Amino acid sequence: MRHYPHVPGVDFTGEVVSSSDDRYRAGDRVILTGWRVGESHWGGYAQMARVKADWLVPLPEGLTPAQAMAIGTAGLTSMLAVMALEEQGVSPQADGEVLVTGAAGGVGSVAISILSHLGYRVVASTGRPENSDYLKHLGASGIVDRAELAAASTRPLLSERWLGAIDSVGSTTLAHVLAEMKYHGVVAACGLAGGPDLPATVLPFLLRGVRLIGIDSVMCPYDYRVKAWQRLVTDLPKSRLDEAMEIVALRDILPYGEKILKGEVRGRLVIDVEAC
Repeated sequence: MRHYPHVPGVDFTGEVVSSSDDRYRAGDRVILTGWRVGESHWGGYAQMARVKADWLVPLPEGLTPAQAMAIGTAGLTSMLAVMALEEQGVSPQADGEVLVTGAAGGVGSVAISILSHLGYRVVASTGRPENSDYLKHLGASGIVDRAELAAASTRPLLSERWLGAIDSVGSTTLAHVLAEMKYHGVVAACGLAGGPDLPATVLPFLLRGVRLIGIDSVMCPYDYRVKAWQRLVTDLPKSRLDEAMEIVALRDILPYGEKILKGEVRGRLVIDVEAC
């Protein structure tokens, strides 16, 4: 939050009541994610919101409002990361595995579902062994202990292991992953749960041609954002999304904030703002 009092909530979906922009009419279903809404601008924990039309995208056919919010910023980020791997030539037909760190979180769980659906061999990294069955159900073929990747490497290069990776942790975990990438491997970096630092060397980039791609869903351009939402309709299995979704009344959200900070929440929380 930049100011107080403030209405938080970085994502919302709803129905247009009125619009001064020709792109939208009353009754249109729309989604908002990013653009610093919920941070610098009042956000989605409300029954009414007034925002710029440039910040909206149409709710795609094939998604319910609840599913769109179960996807939210985290799921959009996951899709953008998968698209980045694809654009850099990482193919499901290639010989190798794609690593997903922070696998039980919002970004990680959606990324696993998308990647496995597209035919990639996915390995999930988590510090919560009790989530192993859940991650395998989403499509992970293997599990790596978070502590193994979080340990700072004593060497700038390690044995080649990963064809691609989606990392939402950063810090020593990202450095460790870079050191284990296969030749011409690609890492999509989209988070900093472990910290904003990167204690790595340039050797993975120079000696193995590793590529590190930054993922930003907050200021993502409109056309690319719409493309990502359309891909989510076709490439994210809705059954897995529904299984990972929990509906929470607005009046009950405060305890969930504490649970999220302690790493006790799995999957996606959808806030019912009518239940206030």
